[in-house]
Amino acid sequence: MRLSRQTNISVRTLVYCAVNEPNLSRVPEIAKAFGVTDMFLFKIILPVAKNGLLETIRGRKGGIRLARPADQILLADVLRLTEENFTLSESFPHERKDLPFQGYNHALERALDAFFSVLNEYTIADLARYPENLDSILGIDKLEDRPAPLRRAAE
Repeated sequence: MRLSRQTNISVRTLVYCAVNEPNLSRVPEIAKAFGVTDMFLFKIILPVAKNGLLETIRGRKGGIRLARPADQILLADVLRLTEENFTLSESFPHERKDLPFQGYNHALERALDAFFSVLNEYTIADLARYPENLDSILGIDKLEDRPAPLRRAAE
């Protein structure tokens, strides 16, 4: 199995936003950090935002930020949202259920369950902790060097 580029950029964008909290993240800065175009990143973050993982703020001082705490966003949920399917093997339409290939299908199902079991152990917050200098690697300025963030309406 190979995860799509969309999934990889989605996870990395969520991690970027977590590292950058409490500040808003700007799409051009994220795109630059990951070597993609602004338009490609916009296309990727739309479904992530529509499904409640990112909040978008319009306007000149707008940007994006996590829609809920990073420790409440499971890596498995991001993958389920961004990948089209997790079919590990083609199925045959006329396959008899009593043939020994059902064992093969069962093994693949167990493997996929194990895959998601591990991913359910990790949150975006976990990924944002390593390495310690991830903010520098991503080109994120230190918090004390930035203007105060916009406040959420509930604050």
